[in-house]
Amino acid sequence: MAHGHAHAPQGPAALPGVANIVAVGSGKGGVGKTTIAVNLAVSLAKLGYRVGLIDADIYGPNVPLMLGSSQQPRVLASNQIEPNVAHGVKVISVGFLSPGDKPMVMRGPMLHQIIRQFLQQVEWGELDFLLIDLPPGTGDVVISLVQTVPLTGAVVVSTPSDVSLQDARKALEMFHQVNVKVLGMVENMSHFTCPHCHQEIDIFSKGGAERTAKQFSIPFLGSVELDPEIRHGGDHGLPVALAGPDSERAAPLYAIARQVAELAKAESAKAENVFEIS
Repeated sequence: MAHGHAHAPQGPAALPGVANIVAVGSGKGGVGKTTIAVNLAVSLAKLGYRVGLIDADIYGPNVPLMLGSSQQPRVLASNQIEPNVAHGVKVISVGFLSPGDKPMVMRGPMLHQIIRQFLQQVEWGELDFLLIDLPPGTGDVVISLVQTVPLTGAVVVSTPSDVSLQDARKALEMFHQVNVKVLGMVENMSHFTCPHCHQEIDIFSKGGAERTAKQFSIPFLGSVELDPEIRHGGDHGLPVALAGPDSERAAPLYAIARQVAELAKAESAKAENVFEIS
């Protein structure tokens, strides 16, 4: 029997025209990971970068609501999918294909196929950053990602509570196991400022993500407070980052975006140097 190589497994392949691919993940749900991913994408676009966003949270695709985009993407003559554009960000989500409250019920192989389609069959064009909003936890989607494309790095989002941080550490270890560089941690819902007395209230015990970042020797990218206006913006498709870097509410998100951009570009340069040397 002849042994051909036609079915040899393919390794990850770079996306033509996409300079940096950054995953945004968390160990658990409910920490505002998608809020950070969406505002990070809008901030980078406002800073002049060409940005794409993949909503890879197949079971809970909230990106369409948070970006105020719901139309079904066009399929081009080349059979490629044209991503929607919202607030200067190219975006694709399973929520565009299955809108409303109908759940997506599928097994691992189907998830893998959707992730590959979102990466390889979407007409992304030239991008400086392609952000990927991961589902919470440490499951199939991350494995599919690293098998399909080389990730520049990952950002891990956590609240400062011990419960959240316990799961965030699992996410950090997961990225380490699949050889994805963690660019840093973000502490979301870091504190709440009382609108009446202007006192800071540490609802989730402020500072935990910074301590965890130090423990794992990774950058701490910054903290975002628990702010009703951030929630309101997400619920109405108007991310708070639209207010620009001079806005008091949006400024912490822009500071995080600038760090992610610099760290990702440094990581890409390092990878190119290794490739050239080898």
